[in-house]
Amino acid sequence: MSVGYHEPLPAGPAEVRAVFAGLMLALALASLDQNIVGVALPRIVSDLGGLSHLSWVVTAFLVTSTATTPIYGKLSDMYGRKPLFIVAIIIFLIGSSLCGLSHSMTELVVFRGIQGLGAGGLITLAQTTIADLVAPRDRGRYQGLFGAVFALSSVAGPLLGGFITDVLSWRWIFYVNVPIGIVALALIAFGFQRPHHAVVHRIDYAAVTLLTSATVALLLVLSWGGVQFPWSSPIIISMAASAAVLTALLIIVERRSSEPVLSPHIFHNRIVVIGTSVMGLTFMGLFGVAVFLPLFFQLVLGYPPTQAGLLMAPMTVGMIAASFIGGRMVSRSGRYKIFPVIGLAAAALSYIVVMVAATMGTGIGVVEAALIVLGIGFGLVMPNLVVAIQNAVGPREQGAATATAAYFRSLGGTFGVALSGAIMTGQLRALDAERWAGMARSGRTLLDQGLQDIALLPDAQRAIVIAAYRHAISTTFLVGAVITAFAFLLMLFLPEKPLQMARPATVGDEED
Repeated sequence: MSVGYHEPLPAGPAEVRAVFAGLMLALALASLDQNIVGVALPRIVSDLGGLSHLSWVVTAFLVTSTATTPIYGKLSDMYGRKPLFIVAIIIFLIGSSLCGLSHSMTELVVFRGIQGLGAGGLITLAQTTIADLVAPRDRGRYQGLFGAVFALSSVAGPLLGGFITDVLSWRWIFYVNVPIGIVALALIAFGFQRPHHAVVHRIDYAAVTLLTSATVALLLVLSWGGVQFPWSSPIIISMAASAAVLTALLIIVERRSSEPVLSPHIFHNRIVVIGTSVMGLTFMGLFGVAVFLPLFFQLVLGYPPTQAGLLMAPMTVGMIAASFIGGRMVSRSGRYKIFPVIGLAAAALSYIVVMVAATMGTGIGVVEAALIVLGIGFGLVMPNLVVAIQNAVGPREQGAATATAAYFRSLGGTFGVALSGAIMTGQLRALDAERWAGMARSGRTLLDQGLQDIALLPDAQRAIVIAAYRHAISTTFLVGAVITAFAFLLMLFLPEKPLQMARPATVGDEED
């Protein structure tokens, strides 16, 4: 039970610069690790075996990082950002070192889960710590730089992972985290000098257990459904039912708890509810294009993997520029709503252009131009929504509110990939029956055709397969447009609360 809340002391410019450098490094670690591993998976499998566990290398990290995100937010509200940040970095570095030392795929999966336990705190605590250090009016530029780190990591991750794997070893994609993490740890440990005032709290272990269990069950449904198991299979249905029951129990427990992990009070705030919903929907749309555009470039347009990665660069450049410039414009104007509104409208229209260009087979120039606008649109959304959510709650709830937004962002991204993948799979199965039946060799379906298999097909069959994939992938772009358009409509109802000019230490807190 809390015995009081103590306002933090003001942070000076030197402290802000030192801590922000550490936060950027920590954020880069977490975001790069989500993108750097995929390109090394074929080499990892050749060394360790265990092809059946391949998806778990990604899923284990995703499950543990998402499940722990709101827990880190709550604990940081209780015990301070700095100690929780130090714990998160140490866990992440231990997990990274163990991943590099793995001798089997089972070990790697377990150690990736440990790594995710630390990564769950890096992103949300970085965004929350900025809310402690600077005034709401000034947060836009800092959150914009965080958005730029996310965008840059999405392109740099695969390129860096490929380079490290080829030049050194796949193990070094994990070892490289250690020196960077140590620098980040030192900057935060010695640069973050604000004293922590001890406050007595009670941890609701039942809520923590229910939240973690419900999140794991839901993420496994989204990760396995339509991929490892049919959506109608008993295991997917039972896990979905378990997620629903656990969520209902969590709501009951949280409403009765004096120290809730996900405070029901936060969900009475319209800005938080709409902001987190829009963030989840935006990541649903973003992850769809991030996953299936490289496939479109390689399979349909015939570009090699390296060039396919470079063709994603225009979207990344647009996101970086919009995150940086948009954040500064928010800080200057004190208004944030107009930027996500414009960004989501631009993103939805760009999705439609990409879909039409993909369907009609127009030149790559049209797709690249649309990707620039798409990146600008998404870049105007993310950092400014974080600013809006943090500005809408009191200092005591900064960690919980930021972690809640990060939690729904992760769920949205996972669901977006699962939904787009299920739709593409359904389209290919339908086209299988119509156009591929009778031509498949050895009973192989469209879904069994890898890139090398397709390249060896006779010209007529290869054209049919590529046309099928073109249609299926274009459908996922249409889904992205619909999701983003819905986020745009929801964003119109977001109230705009003026950004405060004062530093957090002078912002009045709510009454107990």
